[in-house]
Amino acid sequence: MGNKVACLGLFVTLALIFTYVETLIPFSFGVPGMKLGLTNIALVLLLYWYGPKEALLVSVLRIFLAGFLFGSFFGILYSLSGALLSLFVMTGARKIQDFGIIGVSILGGVFHNIGQLLTAMVVVSNYRIGFYLPALLLSGTVTGWLIGTLARQISIRISH
Repeated sequence: MGNKVACLGLFVTLALIFTYVETLIPFSFGVPGMKLGLTNIALVLLLYWYGPKEALLVSVLRIFLAGFLFGSFFGILYSLSGALLSLFVMTGARKIQDFGIIGVSILGGVFHNIGQLLTAMVVVSNYRIGFYLPALLLSGTVTGWLIGTLARQISIRISH
């Protein structure tokens, strides 16, 4: 049990570091909030190595810590909505053999963006911002593929 707690603590730390690194990388193609999703490397690995409860715990801890350290209440709200929807979809997709870790990561990236966009529509009471959806679907697919590929390579190289 103690070893698992220590590993989860390391994953929270790793996810926070990825969050901070993302703030340093200027990655925006005209769409507000578009990011690489580096934190998803840790979450996808957690989902496969430990399970959805542990991935949820680390995700929520990371969101609140990062929000208090680097962000704001709205940052927490947007991150939480995207992360919860993403994790819910990834957990379901993980049970389907044909998806694999890359497919699960792609779905995670896409649904994270959908969750954040839906939250933004409600918060700003403007459904016209839905025109960002195609760009967010594309970016979620591309970054999800990149993150999934990295997570797969890490998983192959590190026996758990």
